[in-house]
Amino acid sequence: QVQLVESGGGLVQAGGSLRLSCAASGGTFRIYAMGWFRQAPGKEREFVAAITRGIERAYYGDSVKGRFTISRDNAKNTLYLQMNSLKPDDTAVYYCAADRENLLSGSAYLYDYWGQGTQVTVSS
Repeated sequence: QVQLVESGGGLVQAGGSLRLSCAASGGTFRIYAMGWFRQAPGKEREFVAAITRGIERAYYGDSVKGRFTISRDNAKNTLYLQMNSLKPDDTAVYYCAADRENLLSGSAYLYDYWGQGTQVTVSS
């Protein structure tokens, strides 16, 4: 079982950038596909990005394509999300999640482990 802790959230102006991190412990990080999701108040949890365990492929939600980049460092047991050209609509709590089956999925129910989330607020 793996424990996930997100960090790097904060307040940023529209057009700015943030880099989120997700530190994994208690399990073998490199065997999991990893994903980022977000949830804004009153809205459903939304898929942001996912990456396979061996970093062969990445997959992005339509609303963040071309602006966000997912990456991972298996030696450091850490997942990243580089967010550029941020918009007020990106305001949400961002969660990282781990998938034992390496499915590279945008469906939250297929992920097995979740972090507690980090708040990102983008001001206009």
